[in-house]
Amino acid sequence: MDPITLIVAALAAGASGGAISALQDDAKGAVIAAYGRLRGLAGKRVAGNPGAELALTEHETDPEHWETPLTAKLAQLGAADDTELVAAARALMELVDGSGARAGKYNVTISDAKGVQVGDGNIQVNRF
Repeated sequence: MDPITLIVAALAAGASGGAISALQDDAKGAVIAAYGRLRGLAGKRVAGNPGAELALTEHETDPEHWETPLTAKLAQLGAADDTELVAAARALMELVDGSGARAGKYNVTISDAKGVQVGDGNIQVNRF
């Protein structure tokens, strides 16, 4: 999964009451704390960019509608290179989706790559 997709997916998972309510009581606190950390780091990343701040705020209540704008803003602001933000997203997804994390679904290792897609259901067309 690419870093931006991971961050946006983790923000959606953390904002979802259903994902948290399905967990056992002892895990809920850890998820809430991990989401708070991720949300704080994402807030710092978008600070000063009104469009990005709006996308992040609105994404909490309507992730499906605001996924694309938030993804674009995070990419524009270089969030993919923010190792602390990506690590916080991965940590949250490990808590929310342990089986996916154990299968390597949230591992991100991409450097100096061009035209690479990572994740589920991608389509890529290259014309040279």
